[in-house]
Amino acid sequence: MPSTPAIHITGDEAADRVLAEDPFALVVGMMLDQQYPMEHAFRGPAKVLERFGTLDPARIAAADPEEFASVCATPPAIHRFPGSMAARLQELAALVQERYDGHAERLWTEAASGKDLLKRVQALPGFGKQKAQIFVALLAKQLDVRPEGWEQAVGDYALEGYRSVADVVDGDSLQKVRDFKKAAKAAAKAKTAG
Repeated sequence: MPSTPAIHITGDEAADRVLAEDPFALVVGMMLDQQYPMEHAFRGPAKVLERFGTLDPARIAAADPEEFASVCATPPAIHRFPGSMAARLQELAALVQERYDGHAERLWTEAASGKDLLKRVQALPGFGKQKAQIFVALLAKQLDVRPEGWEQAVGDYALEGYRSVADVVDGDSLQKVRDFKKAAKAAAKAKTAG
């Protein structure tokens, strides 16, 4: 049996194990990584699994929207906007079920190139270009999913350093990514003010 790659994003061993063992969980964590601390966003899939009993895309897509939103809003909620994220998660689950027969890993195992992979990820609800690039970089750096041309597809996220969640492997690297993002925001703010 092949060993599961280690993922260390959340600071919670059980939540990280869910991300490492379930490709859909990793996609969901990335989807939730918006206006919310990244380690908390990536804990969301474990919360859904614990409360809903499964991360099966077909079951999530078919769930009653109000009941599923309630599951997602139960403290601690899966996101600071649990209602809208619950709806987006159901939309994501429906797309993964419809296009990939419920197997999220087909997003990358069937991608013809880095450009194709980026395009597939961008087609997911809640994934703009930047988030898609970060996710493709995460797949490359942490799961060794490196279709031809992935570096060009993700731009600077392919570089060594601490730019995004793709570079988080422990608490120390999480802090370095936070520092990088804070400095980038400050630079952008100074540029627009100047």
